[in-house]
Amino acid sequence: MSPRLRKALLAVHLVASIGWVGGVLGYIALSVAAQTSADPARIRGVWLSLEILGWWILVPQALMTLLTGVALAFATRWGLLQHYWVVTALVLTSLCSVVLVLHMRDVSAMAEMARTASPTELQLMGGDLPHPTLGLVLLLFILVLNIYRPRGLTRRGWRLQQQRRAEGISRCVP
Repeated sequence: MSPRLRKALLAVHLVASIGWVGGVLGYIALSVAAQTSADPARIRGVWLSLEILGWWILVPQALMTLLTGVALAFATRWGLLQHYWVVTALVLTSLCSVVLVLHMRDVSAMAEMARTASPTELQLMGGDLPHPTLGLVLLLFILVLNIYRPRGLTRRGWRLQQQRRAEGISRCVP
């Protein structure tokens, strides 16, 4: 992959992943507003907004983060399965993406309930804090992991490193 294309892919990855974190912060803010409000109209509006925010912002950003992250792993020296930090980021990003998509079905069901709920029922609905809060913690952990890139090769990475060293040595021998 050319350096120009790799940088463009990195830019898309950063926009998607940081946008995902920002979207989760907005989701949490809306959830807190629903949790602390006694206004049925606000609670209804929050649940309808959470559904839109989730399906139109969070899910696409999660999937784009996952896809561009995998593409970057293949396009850089880090590789997909050679370093523990890359594998950890891949597993956690995949987990967050799957949980998000599965959880969005529940959010859609709650939004549907909010459309027809009575004011008393709406006040009992509250907000949705546990999933997005845990998701935010995991996303921030992945972010820190990708910035600091702790050392440690997987068995596959170690084997490839040894192969490269052996090939380098054998090329020098006449």
